Amino acid sequence: MAESLAVPAVVLQLQGVRKTFNPAQPNAVEVLHGIDLTLHAGEFCAVVGPSGSGKSTLLNIVGLLDRPTAGSVAICGQPTQGLADDALTYLRGHRIGFVFQYHHLLSAFTALENVLMPLLADAGFPNPLMVQRAAELLEQVGLLPYLAQPANRLSGGQQQRVALARALAMQPALLLADEPTGNLDTASADSVFALLREIGRREGMAVLFVTHNAALASRCDRTINVVDGLIVGGPSAG
Repeated sequence: MAESLAVPAVVLQLQGVRKTFNPAQPNAVEVLHGIDLTLHAGEFCAVVGPSGSGKSTLLNIVGLLDRPTAGSVAICGQPTQGLADDALTYLRGHRIGFVFQYHHLLSAFTALENVLMPLLADAGFPNPLMVQRAAELLEQVGLLPYLAQPANRLSGGQQQRVALARALAMQPALLLADEPTGNLDTASADSVFALLREIGRREGMAVLFVTHNAALASRCDRTINVVDGLIVGGPSAG
């Protein structure tokens, strides 16, 4: 299992981030127009905004899945501009966890095997400590009795809990949750949200929670409003 890394006070810092698709072409479109954002350890922030506002582009850049056209992105104090793809992949794998609207579990694999995947990708082979870590995470999300259950035999809420446990496997400093409750009924959505809040506080992670659910957003520490590629209506730093 990968060595646990300390979570620094400032987990995420964006300065002047811009993103243009098809740059230098007649159909060039700038979708982010100079984003400044600082996120501290332990912060639980909602990201809200209408469709097409730039939320997904922003999340892809924060998650190191895409590069900004201009500006800087630092994860846990590590500047990312100029890093090679393999260095970005390493930083993303060790510092950032992802939970999506669709859980993206391997349906024929067990809950335990799904949670093990990031650990296997890092180490290349399983060991008892990794299996213990995966089992402990499933216990944290209330699914220890379902450890050996194939993912396709779990309910939607249970599958999203497995996805959360998987996102935590590498003990990330930053958790990106993109509409993780969007496909769940009200009770399951509330349960998954409460679990995210509890684990975020306990682990000291920074969490960006993208949602269209105003009631859940109101329960976050801070709301980041993205409109037309800009953060509006509030501070960009907590």
